[in-house]
Amino acid sequence: MLPLLLACVTPDPPREPPPTLEPAGPVLKRLTAAQYGNSLRDLLGDTLVVPDDLEPDAASDGLLVVGGTVNSLSSLGVEQYETAAFDVAAQALGDETLRARLIPCSTEDDACASAVLEALGRRAWRRPLTDAELGRITDVARNASVVLGDWDRGLEYGVASILQSPHFLYRVELGEDDPELPGEHRYTSTDMATRLSYFLWNSTPDDELLAAGEAGELVTDAGIDAQVDRLLADPRARAGVRDFFDQMLMLYELEDLSKDPAVYVHTSSTVGSSAREETLALAEWLAFDEDGDYRDFYTSTTTFIDSKLATIYAVPAPSLAGFAETVLPADGGRRGFLGHVSFLALQAHPTSTSPTRRGQFIREVLFCTSLAAPPADVDTSIPEPSASYPTMRARLQEHMSNPECSGCHMLTDPIGLGFENFDGLGGWRVTENDNPINASGDLDGAPFTNAWGLAGAVHDNPNLGPCLTRTMYQYATGHAVDDRERDLISWHADGFASHDFRIQWLIRDITASSGFRRVGAVE
Repeated sequence: MLPLLLACVTPDPPREPPPTLEPAGPVLKRLTAAQYGNSLRDLLGDTLVVPDDLEPDAASDGLLVVGGTVNSLSSLGVEQYETAAFDVAAQALGDETLRARLIPCSTEDDACASAVLEALGRRAWRRPLTDAELGRITDVARNASVVLGDWDRGLEYGVASILQSPHFLYRVELGEDDPELPGEHRYTSTDMATRLSYFLWNSTPDDELLAAGEAGELVTDAGIDAQVDRLLADPRARAGVRDFFDQMLMLYELEDLSKDPAVYVHTSSTVGSSAREETLALAEWLAFDEDGDYRDFYTSTTTFIDSKLATIYAVPAPSLAGFAETVLPADGGRRGFLGHVSFLALQAHPTSTSPTRRGQFIREVLFCTSLAAPPADVDTSIPEPSASYPTMRARLQEHMSNPECSGCHMLTDPIGLGFENFDGLGGWRVTENDNPINASGDLDGAPFTNAWGLAGAVHDNPNLGPCLTRTMYQYATGHAVDDRERDLISWHADGFASHDFRIQWLIRDITASSGFRRVGAVE
């Protein structure tokens, strides 16, 4: 039977070799708040309370990880990291469970302190410490213990020194000369351990991955592929995919969602976090439980909601407490991410919808289309509701009669008006100011009559897959795409399409990319 079974396996379609790449030089990547927290908990224990009074992340090119390479750290931010480091060190040594994990030795002496700091430093800095580095940090701990008369308090200073160091707060991946290709450069094996871990897990390498890096295994295809298989099979890979979608879709902004309760009776302080979880749960389910087509993220009627979202969606709650899977009714008008409160409420105003914001989001975030900002001297306000302009469609059509506004609005508003059956919170409606809503339109030549049809048009749009490829490539590499990489990204996008737009396949393809493994020389 074995030959027959093998004959049924569909081989990968033939693929052209990747285009030649001139890689960009290395950049220092400051950990995002999520990476910082994940790394500390993986280093010291899940019960650690991670300080959140830190300099906030700022996105660049749509991603927080890219912002971490271009946004400088203020002097206040440095002080906040110092305070956080001492807070974490005090927890690690003051909590019995955390202390036992950090300190394996039974004697409180210099040898034990040095062993603790060497082990923590290797994991935190994602490479072995040099003798000089370990000596300096051990001296800090020894001197502090003498002054304070307390071995634990002294060790706190050593731990805090490690956790406020740029070697922990920044990913230092400088690469090396490639011995097999003179004149070219590659990331080192330990660099690759860090790159793989933060791409797939959004956290620091574990001992096995770091050991593979130190053994030189992560400069070979076989070594990298083996670790990618292991990392994707680990539950932390789900958290990594969640973080990618959280950044790409700007879902983190939902934690500050604010709607006028006089307009939206179902709003509350928890709607934003519930909406965020629904979308991340769908992304995780599609990528791992289904290993499905990414485009179905926009058309799936399967979703994961709690009682708060069920009330907004006017469907029975699938569970008395927490989130549970449900299938939305076909006659309910909503499907996929574009029917989620996360999209509909975030891309709207506190008291009204915003077809412009909703359409702009699809153009810029889902299709990677750059739209020009309105001229500074142009009035961007739209007419107030009136007998002449009772609906948002009528008001925007009047606004677009201004030639200075029509150019960009024609790219966004015909899309955004397709969601007008959803109010500014995401609830369903059929009228606006007692006038029937017209949600029809056209997306790049694909006509639709409502949001259900628009979701299908987004699913089929040829820009959807290439845009996700570009965004994930930027997320993985931590830098904005430049002209040197466009052909390579197109090559990855073609492979993504030929492999049914499966997210895990794209992750694997990017880890094998010269754009992920190779680097230019340090300038």
